[in-house]
Formats: sequence, structure tokens, C-alpha cells
Amino acid sequence: MKFFFILVFLGFLLLFYRAYKNTHRFALNKVNLSNIDSDQPQGPLLNILQISDMHLEKISVSPEQLYNKLAGEKIDLVALTGDFLDKKRSIPKLIPYLNVFKRLNPRYGIYAVFGNHDYKLKQKDFDFLRNTLELHGCKTFQNENETIIVEGKPVHIIGIDDLHSKRSNLQSSFSGLKDGYHLVLTHDPNIVLNMKDWYFDYLLSGHFHGGQIYWPKPYHLAKLGRKMIRMNMIKGLHYYEDKPFYISEGLGQTGINIRLGSCPEITLHQLSLNKVQDKEIQAAI
Repeated sequence: MKFFFILVFLGFLLLFYRAYKNTHRFALNKVNLSNIDSDQPQGPLLNILQISDMHLEKISVSPEQLYNKLAGEKIDLVALTGDFLDKKRSIPKLIPYLNVFKRLNPRYGIYAVFGNHDYKLKQKDFDFLRNTLELHGCKTFQNENETIIVEGKPVHIIGIDDLHSKRSNLQSSFSGLKDGYHLVLTHDPNIVLNMKDWYFDYLLSGHFHGGQIYWPKPYHLAKLGRKMIRMNMIKGLHYYEDKPFYISEGLGQTGINIRLGSCPEITLHQLSLNKVQDKEIQAAI
């Protein structure tokens, strides 16, 4: 019996070690939406790097590793979809990562929204976080939008604040928008369930960590979005009411620094702006 318990204990240690090592094996995933409407004009392309859920208290990927993975990739825009950290003392640790994003020379800039963990900070510390992002070249959104022009086509970047912490405001986020490509950045993907009357072409989110411990199933995610979990919308590309959205597995971890059935992720999204072209043609008829 004693020997049995020793074997169980050793098996547990091995599993824990493997789960910890998984946090170092980050993936560069690529999503290509530019050929979905292959029978229509492709239009300009927009290449977006998405980084989500860095959780700097428990991250196993260094800034140097991140840069080496991405060097040579064409990146037009960097989208940071929240949950940078939990504690004020971690804010200086964010700066080397922000410097990496700048080194990648995104043509249209770096854009960020906040997640529920960021809002655990005291207000003055949250202001410090936001100011740090802004001082290092990030445009931050809290239910706001901004328009960029990509080869003559308007792209509206819409930053919806975190639904999980009850800070999202769709009316404010979409205020003043006209025809163009609607790119939504937000942290909690559950917001798509509330967007029947709000049009978007593509939405980027995070929050679920791909389950982080997806073994045997991610039962613990129910408290983060029971309906989406029932629909198996946990990570990757999905459609809801015919609108595409992406849930990143995130770069860092929360709780214990382990992953089972998931891995840290950075994502490159290639979008075609042909829908912008279509709207302009229709408006001219």
C-alpha cells in the first residue's frame, strides 16, 4: 500500500512538472480570414498581432522569446486584449514587452483594452498601468473607438471595456461610427451574446485561457461564461449569429503556473477589408 502511494505521488509530481513545462511551450497561431469571401474582391489586407492575458505575475515567456518568435512577421497592428497583471509591483515588468511590440514596427500602432484582473488594482495603481501603456506607445480604450485608414479604407477599432467586471458600454463604444470595417477589441468574449443589434466584422478577445487546466474538462470555466462553455466556445475561431470572433488562449496563467490541455498563445490574424469596399460600392449605386 505504501508503495502504491509513492507511485501515485511520483505520478502527480511528473504531471505537475509536465504541466509547468507546458507554460513555456507557447504557440504562434495564424488565422486567415482574407479568403472567406473568395468570390468577392479581396481588398487591402490587415495583419494583426493579438496578445492576451499576459498575467505578468505568472508568465513563462520572456520578451526576448516573444521577439524571436515574431521577428520577420508582417505586423500592421498590435491588439492587446486585457489582463496584463494583478498587482502594482508587476507594472515595471510590462515595459520590456511593450518595447518588443514597438520593435515590431506595427504600421498602424498598438491598441489595448483592459480585463477583469487589471481592475483589481486600486484606482491610482490602475491609472499607473494605463499611463505606462500610453507612455510606451499604446492607445488604450474604455468603451471608445478610433478610425484608421488602411489603403484608403476606414477601419474602426472599437474597444469595449470588460464585461466580466460590468464595465462594458456598447452604446459608448460604437458612438459616432459610420461605414467601414468594424474591428472589436475586448477581454471577455461573452459580450458577443449581447451584440445582436451591434454590427462587427471581427472581434478579438481572451479571458478563458483555453481552459488553462482543460483536463478532463474545463469545469471551472462555468463561472466565467456558462452559456459559451455549453456551446464549446472556449478557444479559437467561432461564429455567433454569423459574426466571427476569436478567443485567445492567452500568454500567461492565473492561480498555479501550469497548463494542461492548453498552451500559451500569440496570434496573427490576417483580415481582408473587402467588406469595406462592398459598402462603398453600394453607397455609390
